Amino acid sequence: MHATNQGEGAAMRVLETPDGRYIVVHGRLWRRHRPDLEPTQRDRLVRDLMDARRAVRAAKRSSDEAALVRARAAVDAAKHGLGERGPVWWTDGAPDLNRRMIANTPYAAWYTALPAALRAEHERR
Repeated sequence: MHATNQGEGAAMRVLETPDGRYIVVHGRLWRRHRPDLEPTQRDRLVRDLMDARRAVRAAKRSSDEAALVRARAAVDAAKHGLGERGPVWWTDGAPDLNRRMIANTPYAAWYTALPAALRAEHERR
């Protein structure tokens, strides 16, 4: 587990699975970015993702369907580049458990063994 800063002075703790493949958000697994990405490449893809998400928001606000389709495609492209979507980036044949509730995965025992206060930070509020 490691902490990252999110916004003005707020620290958000990010809980990673022991193998580093997923983070836990509200009790659900979300695939992490590929660890083999060069920092500059990762930073560029994250910037692209944030720009695309802002474009999705703007397209929704303006009810521009064509712009929304383009923006969502840009989000998808950035997420594929990061390894958060598409083929898994690990090579041991383990299945993709992205978006699954952690209680219904092989990580359940690990998660249950964590201190209750730590688990509470990462479960649905």
